[in-house]
Amino acid sequence: MKNFSQRFKIDCSPVAHESSVIVRKNVRFTVLTPCLLRVEVQSKGKFCDEPTQSVWFRDFDKPAFEVKDGKGTVEIKTTKANFLYSLTSKKMLRITLRDGREVTDYKSGNLKGTCRTLDITAGIITLGDGVCSRGGVALLDDSDTLVLKADGTILPRENKESDIYYFAYGNNYIGATTDLYKLTGKVPLIPRYALSNWWSRYKAYTQEEYLTLMDKFKDAEIPITVATVDMDWHWVDIKSKFGKDSHKPSIHKNFMEYVYDVWSTGWTGYSFNTDLFPDPDAFLKKLKEDNYHVTFNIHPSMGVRWFEDQYEDMCKAMGMDPKKKEAVKFDITDKKFTENYFDILHHPFEKKGVDFWWIDWQQGTHTNVPGLDPLWALNHYHFLDNAKDNHRPLILSRFCGAGSQRYPLGFSGDTTQTWKSLDFQPAFTATASNVAYPWWSHDIGGHCMGKKDDELYVRWVQLGVYSPVMRLHSTNNEFAGKEPWNYSSPIEKIATDALRLRHKLLPYIYTMNYRTHMDCRAICEPMYYAYPEDENAYNCKNEFFFGTELIVAPITEHTSLDTNLAGVNVWLPKGRYTDIFTGRIYSGNKFVKMYRDVDKIPVLAKEGAIIPMSENDRTNDCSNPVTLEVLVYRGNNTFTLYEDDGETLSYQQGEYLKTDFTVKQYGDKVLFDISKKEGTADVVPSKRNYVLKFGDIVSADVAVTVDGKKAAAAVKKCGKTLEVTVTAKPDSTVEITLENCTYLQNENRKVALTNVISKFQMSTDYKGMVFGSFIKGEKDIPSNISDNFSGPIKEILALD
Repeated sequence: MKNFSQRFKIDCSPVAHESSVIVRKNVRFTVLTPCLLRVEVQSKGKFCDEPTQSVWFRDFDKPAFEVKDGKGTVEIKTTKANFLYSLTSKKMLRITLRDGREVTDYKSGNLKGTCRTLDITAGIITLGDGVCSRGGVALLDDSDTLVLKADGTILPRENKESDIYYFAYGNNYIGATTDLYKLTGKVPLIPRYALSNWWSRYKAYTQEEYLTLMDKFKDAEIPITVATVDMDWHWVDIKSKFGKDSHKPSIHKNFMEYVYDVWSTGWTGYSFNTDLFPDPDAFLKKLKEDNYHVTFNIHPSMGVRWFEDQYEDMCKAMGMDPKKKEAVKFDITDKKFTENYFDILHHPFEKKGVDFWWIDWQQGTHTNVPGLDPLWALNHYHFLDNAKDNHRPLILSRFCGAGSQRYPLGFSGDTTQTWKSLDFQPAFTATASNVAYPWWSHDIGGHCMGKKDDELYVRWVQLGVYSPVMRLHSTNNEFAGKEPWNYSSPIEKIATDALRLRHKLLPYIYTMNYRTHMDCRAICEPMYYAYPEDENAYNCKNEFFFGTELIVAPITEHTSLDTNLAGVNVWLPKGRYTDIFTGRIYSGNKFVKMYRDVDKIPVLAKEGAIIPMSENDRTNDCSNPVTLEVLVYRGNNTFTLYEDDGETLSYQQGEYLKTDFTVKQYGDKVLFDISKKEGTADVVPSKRNYVLKFGDIVSADVAVTVDGKKAAAAVKKCGKTLEVTVTAKPDSTVEITLENCTYLQNENRKVALTNVISKFQMSTDYKGMVFGSFIKGEKDIPSNISDNFSGPIKEILALD
């Protein structure tokens, strides 16, 4: 068996190249990139070359720079910036960027990062800083972090003073975040199953109830891939079950801590509640047979008490007498406890079917090691422990500072069921990119409080489809469940279709997962990443890139009773964009307020967008599909689809496949190619059906070749799109030529206006009087109508 240091060894390179280091008295400068400078102040001259909780890698390339010593100052000049530092005051006096900006305020203009939790919040909250700033410079202050020792322990620094990283990247936000990943660690590749739909609820299910519910999802053909079991899987009502001596409160710092401790006696547990789960092994076996991946919720703060099934084993391992019934205290700083915590309390469950753990730590920030937050330690050790036996590791837990991207996924906490909460989440998710935290998982639909609101629910589900993780969740109120059938029939259908679409998008989302892992790009990014020089990109916070091909603008406002439509203000960069649901085509370089029925939100494909999807949207099969549906929009682009087995670490040994999909447009001619780029076809089915849906081509003359030979293909018109189906081996080259193309055009303006005005809830006769001449093009928009009515009309007029 591996010892502690072997079990919790990390891959790191914390020592910078000697040629990148400058020391002046008790200050050390490390030039990591032309834009990234580390400055340490140590009165004893003992600087830190160990990995910290945030920073694991300092062995960057060796950038060119010059050093100029002044009277009490040192100036470091790189190709991108000049850094002027005072050795007297121990302060950075000025950073001059190559665009001419002189920066002295390193906090101003910060575009923010994220926060620990959204627990019981309703709307905008204060976020911590990120490394992107409109001021041109941002800081990562690493002074208060602890160091990771070679034996796997986490300890305070020997000489803690000041350790600050200056990110002087100007408006190059992608460069700043990419180097933050390089500095703190890349994001691991997420298992494929985690990117479809999760079921989660804080509810004391019985074994039969939970399995029946999963069967109901299956019968409804709603694909759920992760079965989450909240805390009631273990004993919760401790006093009534085991008596008054089952819980002995510890010494408390204040009255509220005492109240919380007594109230929460059942939060920690490791023994199945056999009143609810009479046959735990059969429960887990059935979930695994039905292809669910399983996570259990844990709150480990109270340690192991005498009534737990594992108590005697823990006592024996810890050298305690079980007859005394003294609790084995939770101490994640103790190596012996930590090893037994995993070996005795967690691994047996994993062998029976628990894939990973939901670490729901809410019990403070202190441990026996000064400065060590137990949440950070739990995230660190749990993630490393989960990476055994070629298993791709995963946890679900709260954010705990820079570097937390190494431990996906993030649990954003118990959000309130309100429109304000929904409205904040798109920007919150995208902004987390600024601190390299790409994998937030929200309580889709809201967790608690609020009131029943079918429209709020379905708008949240629609956002969930285009969120990093799609996890339905709610509190234990009997009427709070987020099952689609708990809502009105129209809403049930819309939510069901949305959940199916999420599963269908797995090939696209999984490829973006690989992009995050390799290229350090979040699946949800702010618009200003691609357009940092355009002021408009900063004024559309709830709009974001969803991967490389799509722009998503969730609707987070009520439907108007006047029009039965809801709107969202969308900024369109320069270019052509097509809504994948409505087929409307928009020219960019402007704001357009887009209005949609309750079943849609604006999801815009760029020119040349290529969006691979699975044909399967009815079962929870996550494997690489036999039939790939590929949504294609004319233009010029290449999309590289990434596939592997989805669960193991074998991709690191070359067991993966990359396939290039390329579209090129020449006037009324479009070429589309499919070709193997690299890897092995062994990870996908031996033959593939490619269903190519050309989203903005109405008709064309189609010719297909496979490996240079003419091949049969099924061609049909499907509404506004042209569909071409061809079968080939995954390592074959497929070429499709579409000539004499008729391209999709926006609907006739009069027809479009008639359709939208027909939705308005007003007298038909009055409608005819007010809008009749306008529809005919004889008059402008009537000036005496409200914005509720004029808004949807203006959207039609903004179309090409």
